[in-house]
Amino acid sequence: MTFNPDADISTNTTRRRGRGAVVAGAGGIGLLGIIALIAGPLLGIDLTGLIPSGDGGGGGGAGSPQESTLSECKTGEDANENVDCRMAGAEVVLNAYWEDHVDGYVKPGLVVVDGSTSTGCGTASNAVGPFYCPPDQTVYIDPTFFDLMRQQFGASAGNLAQLYIVGHEWGHHIQYITGTMDKYPNNGTGPDSNGVRTELQADCYAGAWIGEMTKEKDADGVPYLKAPTDTELADAVNAAYTVGDDHIQEQSGGFVSPESFTHGTSEQRKYWFANGYKNGLDVCAATFTLPGDQL
Repeated sequence: MTFNPDADISTNTTRRRGRGAVVAGAGGIGLLGIIALIAGPLLGIDLTGLIPSGDGGGGGGAGSPQESTLSECKTGEDANENVDCRMAGAEVVLNAYWEDHVDGYVKPGLVVVDGSTSTGCGTASNAVGPFYCPPDQTVYIDPTFFDLMRQQFGASAGNLAQLYIVGHEWGHHIQYITGTMDKYPNNGTGPDSNGVRTELQADCYAGAWIGEMTKEKDADGVPYLKAPTDTELADAVNAAYTVGDDHIQEQSGGFVSPESFTHGTSEQRKYWFANGYKNGLDVCAATFTLPGDQL
């Protein structure tokens, strides 16, 4: 998925915040580390204790985190060439889409994390990964997460997969502002849990957005995004697969425990993303009405 080079994304309000990125790489956080990154905020499991501590030679220190706007992100070409601008472009298109589909829509914030920053839900850092924080009504994402998915977890994590992940987190904001989170609160783990149903609906929302995102246009009538190719769609499905409970458990311990599921199997996540993509938002409510064995 690529942005149209002339599309105007200068209306973004995305912020960059932190003290300088500490990229896990040569020193390595290993397979368990990347599982912690993915299974943590994206899947609601706090496994960041698996990641070795240390500042890696940068970041940290006393003082308030620095914050800036992404004023350099002006066009679709910027979004194609720079991952921070890609996040800013995603913010613009996501807000345009959801304004068309939710009455009284309230925009969330989007913070590109550079190293680490404090949030109403704890610390956001490159040892955490993307998450939505309801008290802040803000999505936090460190783009180095995508490199780690590729390098240490075998995911392709291309442009459309990145947009899927942002769209998934936006889905949690929709659940928050429309009352879904209040109506279906956390009731434990397992394949029939509200946690699994909530995450599958967010996958469905992300798919529905991607299915219609090319309809969104800037003030000059330029579509923000080009239609995805089959290869790009396969890449997004691959991202959904890698964050399935069963796949993560197999990678981390070699066994699967359905009663500990919080967000659904790889096949379920792929299915609900594809269902939203093909059939739109109307099918997404079914994640809370179907019996657990039919999800």
